[in-house]
Amino acid sequence: MSSHNASELPILCSSGQLLLQPLWDRVRAREALTQSPLFAVLFSITTYVGFCLPFVVLDVLCPWVPALRRYKIHPDFSPTARQLLPCLGQTLYQHVVFVLPLTLLYWARGPAPWPREAPELLQLARQERARQVVGCLLLFDAEFFAWHVLHHKVPWLYRTFHKMHHQNTASFALATQYMSAWELLSLGFFDMVNVTLLQCHPLTVLVFHVFNIWLSVEDHSGYDFPWSTHRLVPFGWYGGVRHHDLHHSQFNCNFAPYFTHWDKLLGTLRSAHA
Repeated sequence: MSSHNASELPILCSSGQLLLQPLWDRVRAREALTQSPLFAVLFSITTYVGFCLPFVVLDVLCPWVPALRRYKIHPDFSPTARQLLPCLGQTLYQHVVFVLPLTLLYWARGPAPWPREAPELLQLARQERARQVVGCLLLFDAEFFAWHVLHHKVPWLYRTFHKMHHQNTASFALATQYMSAWELLSLGFFDMVNVTLLQCHPLTVLVFHVFNIWLSVEDHSGYDFPWSTHRLVPFGWYGGVRHHDLHHSQFNCNFAPYFTHWDKLLGTLRSAHA
C-alpha cells in the first residue's frame, strides 16, 4: 500500500464514513441532476405526497374499519374528495408557480460545490452532527413560533396570509401544505437559512428536509398512534398531533410546530389531555 493510500484510509474509517461513502459517491456522480431545480421541486413534492398517502388510505378505510377509529382524533370525520383535491392542487400549484422559479434563481447564481466526503454514519451520536440536526429543528421551531404568533395577533396578517391554513378545523394529512404562498415560502426560507448557518453537509440537509416534512405531515394527520413522535420524546418536550390539532380547533394556543418550550414560556401552551 502506498503512503498516499495509507494516509487516506484511516481518515475515511475513523470518521465513520465507510458505509455512507459509496452512496454519497453515487449522488455526486449525478450532481448535475440532483442539484438541478427540477430535482429539488420534484423531490419535495414526491416526499410530501408519499408521506401523506398512507394517511389518505387510512381516511378512506376508517369508515369501514372501526378499529382505526380508536387512533383517530376525530373518529367521525373523514376528508372527502372535495377537501382532498383542492389541498393537493394547492401544493402542486405553489411548487410550480412559486417554488420552482425561486429554485431556478438559486440555480442560476451557481450552487456551491459538494464535498467529496460523506457525512458520518453515526452523526446523530456525535456532538457536532447532533448540534446540526437538533439545531435545525430548534431554530425552525423558534422561527415559526414567532411567525405564527405574529400572524395570529395581527388581524391583517391572519386574514391575508394565514387564514387559508385554518379553513380545515379538523386536520388531515394533505391539509399540511394547504396554505398561502407567503406561508410556504416563509417556511422554506427558514429551512434554508438554518442549514446554511449551521453549515450542514448536503446529505444531512436532505435527511433534515425529509424529517421536517414527515413531522409536519404527522402533526396534521389526525391520527395518534402508539409510535407517534410525541410518545417517543420524553417529558412532554414534543407537542405532537393532538397538541397541534388543539391549535386548529381553538386558534389561540400551541403556536410552536413541534416542541413545547416556547408555548410554556409565553403561556400559550394548552394540554390536549386537559
